[in-house]
Formats: sequence, structure tokens, C-alpha cells
Amino acid sequence: MRKPVLSALIATATLLVSGQVLAYGVGDIYTRVGIAKVSPKDDNGTLAGTLDVDVQDDSGFAFTLGYRFHDKLGVELLAAEPFDHDIKLNGSNLASTEHLPPTLTLQYYPMGGTASRVQPYAGVGVNYTHFMDEELDGGPELKLDNSWGAAGQLGVDLLIDEHWALNAAAWYLDIDTDAELGGSDIGEVEIDPIVVMGGISLRF
Repeated sequence: MRKPVLSALIATATLLVSGQVLAYGVGDIYTRVGIAKVSPKDDNGTLAGTLDVDVQDDSGFAFTLGYRFHDKLGVELLAAEPFDHDIKLNGSNLASTEHLPPTLTLQYYPMGGTASRVQPYAGVGVNYTHFMDEELDGGPELKLDNSWGAAGQLGVDLLIDEHWALNAAAWYLDIDTDAELGGSDIGEVEIDPIVVMGGISLRF
């Protein structure tokens, strides 16, 4: 009887220790890195009354830094290398822009504080988009104003061990920017993209 009891105690202790190690919760600092695709919505507006705008997709390296101040609550900042978008005007690639989209979200983790290897989360927050290097083929100077807007997020970590996890996440970003051509207002571009990222998560 002693050996089965001892084995059971060892197995229980192992499960408890591994559960404590794997449990995501308060005090965790983490980063998520991967490749993100920015997909603007269809029909991005009309400029100068005649130019239909179609902002094209782009992909690039992105990463986040987050902190859990509660088992079920945390904050996360999204950052990335500049995304470079071609812009079609009336169906022709005539313009382009680069942008940086830092986004801060407050996150909710329904499985927070548990040893579940599947850790979904959702977030809401704010996005700031900085536009730069706007170009227009054969035309006067094009300028897109920087933008503030709401953000929503869904994601999931699939735990590998106490430090590493696979990650998938998606954001909706409310990005509307006023456009100027040669210093004159010509309308608003509604980009409003879905950003999808896949990569890995590292917990410190």
C-alpha cells in the first residue's frame, strides 16, 4: 500500500507544481512577437469628389509588451515596424503612405489564474496612427493627418511551458484620416483595418 500512496502523493505534488508554474496571472510581464497583416476595409472613401480610394494590404513585423495587474486583467501595447500601403485612386496605384499604429488595450482573461494551456483574451482600447512618407505620382504634395481612434482585440495563447506559448491575435482599429493635397483639404480616408498577427509569446 505504501508504494501506491507514495506514487499518488508524488503525482499530485507534480500536478500542483506544474499548475502553479503554468498558471498565467497577476504580476506576469510578457511580450508577443510575430508577423502582422494589416487589411484595410473595402471602400475607403472619395477624395476631391471624384477619386475613389482603395488602401491596399501590407504585412510586417509586430510585437507587444504587456503586464497583468490582476489574474484576469492586464494591459498591452502593440507596436510594429512601419507598414507601407499602396493607395489606388480610381483603380490605379497612384499614391502610397507609411504608418505606425501603436495601440494600447485593457485586456480580460477569462481563464486567468488557472493552469489551462488555452488562454483566450479580449481587449478594448485606443489606437494612435502616425502617417509619414506620403507620395502621389506626378502630383502636388499629399498629406494624411495623424489619427486617434478606438480599438478592439481578440487573441489566444496556447501554452508550451512556463515561459513560451504560441499566439494568435486580431485587432480592429478605427483609423480615419483627413487628406490634404497641395495644402488644401480634399476629404477623409477611412482605413479601419483588421490586423491579424501570428507568432510566439514569452512570459518573464
